[in-house]
Amino acid sequence: MRRYYTSACNFFYGKNSLNLIKKKATLPLIGRGDISFSHIKLITRKSENIISINKIKSLPKKIKQQVKKDLINITNKRKNFCNLNFNRTNIMGVLNLTPDSFSDGGKFNNFVSGYRQVLNLKKLGADIIDVGGESTRPGSKTVPIAEEWNRIQKILNKIKYLNTSLDTRKSLIMEKGIKSKVNLINDVSGLDFDENSINVLKKYKTPFVLQHSQGNPENMQEKPKYKNVILDIYDFFENKIERLKKFGINHNKIIIDPGIGFGKNLKHNLLILRNISLFHSIGFPILLGISRKRFIKDISGINDSKDRLGGTISASLHGILNGIQILRVHDVNEVKQSIKVFKQLL
Repeated sequence: MRRYYTSACNFFYGKNSLNLIKKKATLPLIGRGDISFSHIKLITRKSENIISINKIKSLPKKIKQQVKKDLINITNKRKNFCNLNFNRTNIMGVLNLTPDSFSDGGKFNNFVSGYRQVLNLKKLGADIIDVGGESTRPGSKTVPIAEEWNRIQKILNKIKYLNTSLDTRKSLIMEKGIKSKVNLINDVSGLDFDENSINVLKKYKTPFVLQHSQGNPENMQEKPKYKNVILDIYDFFENKIERLKKFGINHNKIIIDPGIGFGKNLKHNLLILRNISLFHSIGFPILLGISRKRFIKDISGINDSKDRLGGTISASLHGILNGIQILRVHDVNEVKQSIKVFKQLL
């Protein structure tokens, strides 16, 4: 049987959404009354077909069974964890304690400036702080474990009382971070860089971000290729989560991240963003890391800027319209400001 994928589409917002749900004209997205949808997109590797939710009952039996299964994940409310509320969009503030990150390398890579930035991000509304000691920008090379830990340990020990995420690919750093009370592990390699990472996460039952990437930072932008970037990434998540559960990670405290810019060209990134709602049918919260990314420059041309704030905000608001639960950003204040204004206009 041909594999069908189900994506919610044709969204409604705010009071209009609530009224339409009451009239059973729309279905709630991830249990939220303020976002709902009236149509679904049925996708295969050869075709796409948009149908009304009222027409689902008329689908062939096997397709209807698949769609109904997907709709459970699409409409069900996500359970909260890591002090995050998945009934809204959360902001993950970025703290790079590195000398060479692509946009802010060297800006916060000492204790005083790093801790000051943590307090600033928290004050401005970050729901969780993502601390990293190794750059994974395109072309970057692996940092030795001792050096990476030396960059972050003092800050982690100082901010144990805050909601924190640890951005690392190394199992030993993960374990040290977990012992330093980090709430979430964010591994850009999708747990593929270090084969012991899964053992650490299983041992401590720690929530984690499962990100998709193709290749490694050193070579990932060298002509990345996919048969179908959206469905290939979807299958990666589905298969990886199934393998993790067989390995013994049985909790659902997993966040998925399609990995914008990690082994993707401009076309790939745009396809992911345009079709981001598809990933709700996997059944886990979705994180988007779009802040200051290269795709903004590729689109902007002569209008590119150092912080790429306009492009970051545009992509962030697009994510909000699609029910994305976490936005990973550098400019917390400006993104929060844009969200507050935007929601009043919906």
